[in-house]
Amino acid sequence: MVQSQAGNVDDYLAELPEERRQPLTRLRDLCRTELPGYTEVMAYGMPAYERDGTGEIAFASQKQYISFYLLRTDVRDAFADRLAVHDMGKGCLRFRRPEKIDFELLGDLLRATAAAAPGKAC
Repeated sequence: MVQSQAGNVDDYLAELPEERRQPLTRLRDLCRTELPGYTEVMAYGMPAYERDGTGEIAFASQKQYISFYLLRTDVRDAFADRLAVHDMGKGCLRFRRPEKIDFELLGDLLRATAAAAPGKAC
């Protein structure tokens, strides 16, 4: 997907193909559940979750994969072993097929992010 011009996450999800809409809606629901006190915004054309004005989590439907951006280096470091078996860039987990999304891992990452002290996003 080219960078979305959607003004909110509902519109972002509505413009996705069906095979991407369901898993990304599930991911959004997980973010909203596990990140209490965070603000849901659109940033850089993708849904993002901010605490105290700092983005800590984001996700996107890319052309070849679904991206989950984990912007906290402390959480990435704490989960290095579990992340090592996945397609991971500097701060982005990539899932090439929606059915391969590891929602258990993502939930653990979200809970760890919410529990961490603010201020460690890269």
